[in-house]
Amino acid sequence: MDVKSAFLNGYLEEEVYLEQPPGYCVKGQEYKVLKLKKALYGLKQAPRMWNSRINKYFLDNGYLRCPYEHSLYIKVNGHGDILVVCLYVDDLIFTGNCASMFEDLKKAMTQEFEMTDIWLMSYYLGIEVKQSEEGIFISQERYTREILEKFNMMNSKPVATPIETGTKLYYFQLWIGESIYGISYNYSLKVAKRILRYLRGTLDYELFYSSSKEFKLEGYCDSDWAGDTNDRKSTSGYVFFIGSTAFTWSSKKQPIVTLSTCQAEYVVAASCVCHAVWLRNLLKTVGILQDDPTVIHVDNKSTITLAKNPVFHDRSKHIDTRFHYIRDCISRKEVQVEYVKTEDQIADIFTKPLNVNVFNNLRTLLGVFFFFFKKNMFKGGC
Repeated sequence: MDVKSAFLNGYLEEEVYLEQPPGYCVKGQEYKVLKLKKALYGLKQAPRMWNSRINKYFLDNGYLRCPYEHSLYIKVNGHGDILVVCLYVDDLIFTGNCASMFEDLKKAMTQEFEMTDIWLMSYYLGIEVKQSEEGIFISQERYTREILEKFNMMNSKPVATPIETGTKLYYFQLWIGESIYGISYNYSLKVAKRILRYLRGTLDYELFYSSSKEFKLEGYCDSDWAGDTNDRKSTSGYVFFIGSTAFTWSSKKQPIVTLSTCQAEYVVAASCVCHAVWLRNLLKTVGILQDDPTVIHVDNKSTITLAKNPVFHDRSKHIDTRFHYIRDCISRKEVQVEYVKTEDQIADIFTKPLNVNVFNNLRTLLGVFFFFFKKNMFKGGC
């Protein structure tokens, strides 16, 4: 559902005055100003005031605002049925297990605001959604086509991976981030075009989330070591699954220079555990409890030993306290760190360029596939 002219619904908390618009002035009152009663588009307070208004509306109508994700609102009725509403500016996505709660929400929102009902979600924030009895498919074909057409790359020759092994990204990052001209321009352009060529070859690839009653959270984390030849920092990668398909992931340069592969993987493990704790709390608020510790798969045995055995010694005495948060979570049985072979470490795809065979295998393990089904198999709105 969409709230029409959402920002106009916000109430101002301070006095704001306007100059009279041209042609509006009444003779003899040309020097008077207008007092603004409600927010307008372009007013810097407008987004905040709208959010305050919609937040108050939900709280006044029996919804609980999720303390771990403030855009989520949850309502549970007397029968234990649940309704979850996700708010993104003026767009509302809702789900649950009770059709009557859906209708009550639509009716109540329509009485309070001017609404547009777009039925089942089919396109949201650049993501296409297809729903069937078997599950939900998501992709970004339309958004990717727009990018390729914008840069005149729709007819380019596809490649199997987004980046070649051994590619040096330093100058490419300078070119993208600072628009520096004359510094390896041709090399940087080649790297950027390869990414678009990879997108061209994977337009029809999708993630599929099958219908299931099992919601076991599971994570993988990995790191290269000193992969950035400019500052010698490592790249962290982690991914989480519920079922057989990835639903949240991260690829990010580490904030510090690490002295060993063990430390580099310990740093990413700490970040992964932080995300795991947040996800566990988030799932709990929508009624999906994790009874067992969340398993985090790591392919470095020294890192696992360091996490499970909090003993002070020379090899770890320099590691910042914040990274030892993982030990606390293990002791509280919120997470459990387990070893996985390097060839089965799915998060490796987020840490460095890989050869075609390894890349394709890990991409498949993420749950990314080429799907071809008839359109009438899916349900969706406009």
